[in-house]
Amino acid sequence: MTTLIGYARVSKADGSQLHDLQRDALLVAGVDPDHIYQDTASGRRDDRPGLAAGLKALRSGDTLVIWKLDRLGRDLRHLVNTVGDLTKRGVGLKVLTGEGASIDTTTANGRLIFAIFAGLAEFERELIVERTKAGLASARARGRQGGRPFKMTPAKLRLAQAAMGKPETKVAELCAELGVTRQTLYRHVTPDGRIRPDGEKLLARRNRTS
Repeated sequence: MTTLIGYARVSKADGSQLHDLQRDALLVAGVDPDHIYQDTASGRRDDRPGLAAGLKALRSGDTLVIWKLDRLGRDLRHLVNTVGDLTKRGVGLKVLTGEGASIDTTTANGRLIFAIFAGLAEFERELIVERTKAGLASARARGRQGGRPFKMTPAKLRLAQAAMGKPETKVAELCAELGVTRQTLYRHVTPDGRIRPDGEKLLARRNRTS
């Protein structure tokens, strides 16, 4: 028997944001109140116990139901990886509203829509790789090759994030290509491609100056 598991998340714990709207939508979609898991945390945080419990409760044939696509993933790549893991487990995903409302991976059309999202994530990764390599080549052309390794930059960080999530990545080769030390790399990104606090600060500084 298929079980619907609902997940709701709000970002602020000061009372200015409530789960009520999302819970109501999940209930209307047929999710049992006892099968709704909640978090009050930023989507970029890894420690979301409600999500972890909800994912653990899912069994093959079940469907994870969310209000909007951004309630689930930190970014597009994380979202694609999460849904890929669910698919391998035989679990579906249904999005109720927002830009991802056409996604229902229990149907052929929904799987097609999500495949497009996955393609966009790969396209984004390739763009980051291409731009970073072009930037490194430009720096070398200006005589900056050798000597002290370059500091981490937002573009390098995005490339590192994409590369570290792949099992075939060799850290030594990645560091050499980026022009950073292993210590610098791991200070900004985890071995599985998640951004560390120093990386978040770097990206935040870039956003403030752009």
